[in-house]
Amino acid sequence: MTPHIGIQGALVFIMLPLLLSRTLCQVVAEVNLRACPTYASAFRAFTTSSPICGEASDSASVVTYSQLKTMLANRNIQLFDVRNPDEYQAGRIADAVNIPLGTLEESLKLSPERFQQKFAVRAPGKDDDNIVFHCRSGKRSSQALDIARPLGFSRARHYKGGYSEWEEKEGK
Repeated sequence: MTPHIGIQGALVFIMLPLLLSRTLCQVVAEVNLRACPTYASAFRAFTTSSPICGEASDSASVVTYSQLKTMLANRNIQLFDVRNPDEYQAGRIADAVNIPLGTLEESLKLSPERFQQKFAVRAPGKDDDNIVFHCRSGKRSSQALDIARPLGFSRARHYKGGYSEWEEKEGK
């Protein structure tokens, strides 16, 4: 005798793989699931639990301490510190360029010439895979990704450990 799943159970098995998609996760969170109240609360709990939809949390977007060290040693990095200028002045990672989070969007929209004039470094290209944002602890650098990606910087990443981890591991 085969177990009877029913249409609602079948819906769960069909939807579950799709829910793993971040885009669908956001859509399902907005859909009114009144037709399936039993599963609606489960879907709502699933789609609103951590990691938060829209939050840059996938491992492809994160640079670890050892990866950052390698990129710096190979001089293959465009490192942007999105902390406030006073935090940057109090301590920084060598070669990091300070672009406070509040000015990041307008800065990334500058022409390459104007960007270079303002920050004394080459402007990042939208296809560059060596763009890394960092802050104190990873929150603002994650927000920096949320700003940069819609502008076309789809390969940008962030150093989740931030300056706090850097300072701890570097013994400063």
